Amino acid sequence: MKICVISFDFWNYDEHIVEELKRRGIVANHINIGAYQHKSFSARVQNTISKIVLKRNLKNKQRQEMILDQLKKLGKQDQILVINPELIEREYHEEIKKFAGKYIAYLYDSLARCPAEHLFDLFDEIFSFDKDDAKKHNFQLITNYNYLPESQLDKNPSFDMVFIASYDKRIEILSKITKKLDKMGLSYYAKIVGKKAWKENLNLDSKRTVFFTRRRLAHKDVPEFYKSGKVLLDLTRENQTGLSFRIFEAMALKKKIITDNQTIKDYDFFNPNNILLLKDDLSNLEKSFFETDYKELDPEIYRKYTLEHWVEKVFNL
Repeated sequence: MKICVISFDFWNYDEHIVEELKRRGIVANHINIGAYQHKSFSARVQNTISKIVLKRNLKNKQRQEMILDQLKKLGKQDQILVINPELIEREYHEEIKKFAGKYIAYLYDSLARCPAEHLFDLFDEIFSFDKDDAKKHNFQLITNYNYLPESQLDKNPSFDMVFIASYDKRIEILSKITKKLDKMGLSYYAKIVGKKAWKENLNLDSKRTVFFTRRRLAHKDVPEFYKSGKVLLDLTRENQTGLSFRIFEAMALKKKIITDNQTIKDYDFFNPNNILLLKDDLSNLEKSFFETDYKELDPEIYRKYTLEHWVEKVFNL
């Protein structure tokens, strides 16, 4: 069997799908359009001028041409999975589909954030991590996946809470949370990543443990970052109901988690001992949550959220 995954793999999560397919003896390839680079300095300059003068990003077109070039080399695929298909124009989807026995889409952003309705008719099957979108459009609901090996319970972390996220409106909530943690005498470490991070002016209370940077943490270093905290913080993006990868990283690392994602209570792994579902006013953010240990999940429930199970469901293996 031959399977190809096409995605803009900014955080390097999608590569795990390909690795799992290969582990099963499948001929699997990953076309990562996020890894595309200009072929020369002059091409980079030309694209810059085009964006300024014509308001057109030539790199977007070149990325899509790259997909077709690579598929021509790889040949016909039994299945092609496109992750967040709105990043590819319809005319290119129509050409890509010619290489696929089965054409599949996975949406791990909500349609409110990344509209893709104009592409629905192209796919044989569409999966979504967003409960609202899945219900409204009759998609197959599937969460993100736990890609990490199961860890032992760590009872000696460096911080009570850790958090990593892109620079956006979530840092306003983070500011309120850290103020409460300061009053409770709890420690925390947060890393906020983004090109606009230098604009930070929120007067967060403990500057020494909240860092703003343009440089994102390497994917391979994320687990070690999370291991440094007893509790992980998960704050949802605007217009999102799907569960972030942080939920499943916490599951593998046996870390408790604080989240404002109200849909989490609907899942069978939800346990108030492990997961604190924040109220809007943060009134239930109490020190007692940090004083109890993580309770391990039933093995059958744990496996439902592993990468192995995810691959079986999406590709019908």
